[in-house]
Amino acid sequence: MTDVGSTESSNDDVGSTESFSTATPKRFPNRDEIARVREEAEALETGEEGAETRRLAGRVMARRDMGKLVFLDLVDRSGRIQLLAPEARTGEIDVHLGDVVGAIGKPTKSRRGEPSLILDELVLLSRNRSPLPDTHHGLTDIEQRYRRRYLDLLMNEDVRADFMLRARIVTAIRRYLDSEGFIEVETPILQPRYGGAFAEPFVTHHNVLDQDLYLRIATELYLKRLIVGGLERVYEIGKDFRNEGVTYKNNPEFTMLEWYEAYADYQDTMRRMENLIEFVAQETLGTTTTTFKGHEVDLKAPWKRVRLIEELKEFDLWTQDFDDLKQRLESRGLDVSRDKTWPQLVDKAITAYVEPRLIEPTILYDYPIELSPFARITDDDPRIVERFEYYVGGMELGNAFSELNDAEEQAQRFAMQAAEGAGGNVEAEQGDPDYVDALAYGMPPTGGIGLGIDRLAMVLAGKDSIRDVILFPAQRERST
Repeated sequence: MTDVGSTESSNDDVGSTESFSTATPKRFPNRDEIARVREEAEALETGEEGAETRRLAGRVMARRDMGKLVFLDLVDRSGRIQLLAPEARTGEIDVHLGDVVGAIGKPTKSRRGEPSLILDELVLLSRNRSPLPDTHHGLTDIEQRYRRRYLDLLMNEDVRADFMLRARIVTAIRRYLDSEGFIEVETPILQPRYGGAFAEPFVTHHNVLDQDLYLRIATELYLKRLIVGGLERVYEIGKDFRNEGVTYKNNPEFTMLEWYEAYADYQDTMRRMENLIEFVAQETLGTTTTTFKGHEVDLKAPWKRVRLIEELKEFDLWTQDFDDLKQRLESRGLDVSRDKTWPQLVDKAITAYVEPRLIEPTILYDYPIELSPFARITDDDPRIVERFEYYVGGMELGNAFSELNDAEEQAQRFAMQAAEGAGGNVEAEQGDPDYVDALAYGMPPTGGIGLGIDRLAMVLAGKDSIRDVILFPAQRERST
């Protein structure tokens, strides 16, 4: 083994000054992926060596000494392969569990039929100086998995696979939207006014401008300014921030896709959403069927469609009188003591009774105007707007509507939301005069949507917690 610059032989002498040697190689070029070399070895006969030398690099995750022959398991992000190190070819192997090494040799198949690489040389690239968790069972402590994600990824191959799946999900989303004529844009994360959702923001302060700014809760209002500007089809995949609780489906920092399409309405957006999710599932899983929260669901278009008001009527919860709705919810044992406005009560009713039964992929559409300050009214009822939310396994994936494009009506909606805020709803829209000014220049009929990337990843990966699809989820600071 080429142990360049290494003076230690175990993890016990980490404290010595010699352990700070930096003479290991700075690069290991022209390496092959383990998965490809493993396939090459699979095709060989038992005991046969391939003709070409291969260069692998990764982490040593197992060692078995059999006299003059050492067996190592080498892992990279593509997979795992067995290394055969005959002392006659490599000399003595000085390698610890967790060391990062370069392996140079030829593909072969062991006497037991295991695809392998028989070594000519092993190069130490980085010494592991901390004991690994149990390499057989992996890292199982939930708190440690989220707090020390690097160990979780290192020890658990299925976790690496989940996050590689997430990356493919984002790639597939971009591929679909780009192919449909959308352009990807970037909008401000620090905003002088927050808007585009019902949420409490994080507040910061800019010293030079001497003004408070807000971490965005949505990209909506800036993206629609671009529709006014004539870009017609735009999307953004980026971080949003909401000062809310941490639950199985909520993290204060999360990834959202929003797109806006001129000359479209919410019916067009429904169909595009269905087609996008079907495409992403097929691209990443090879099927439209997945298992989420114990239910097998098929994401293939078209999805089931149900009208919100009809769902509330089934539970005898459709009334637009605040006191009446509050009494009905209280009689069912729901705590509504902190709900100060009618929209808050309606949201409580939807969450408690409607959402849990939307297991198969479902579009819930046509919402009361009070819940939707940016949506256009329906043709049939001025109290109802063209909005939909969509669900899988009882969990909302996103929200969409036919965008309100009348400046005067938008100003009135902001005023209505201001009254909501005065009534005690801290998540009410605060209004944005510059956005109203933009609408005054004329915005085409537009369909817009938000899709939670983290939640879509939960569905496709079959994970019950958002923390399993966010690399570094929010954690309470450890006490010292």
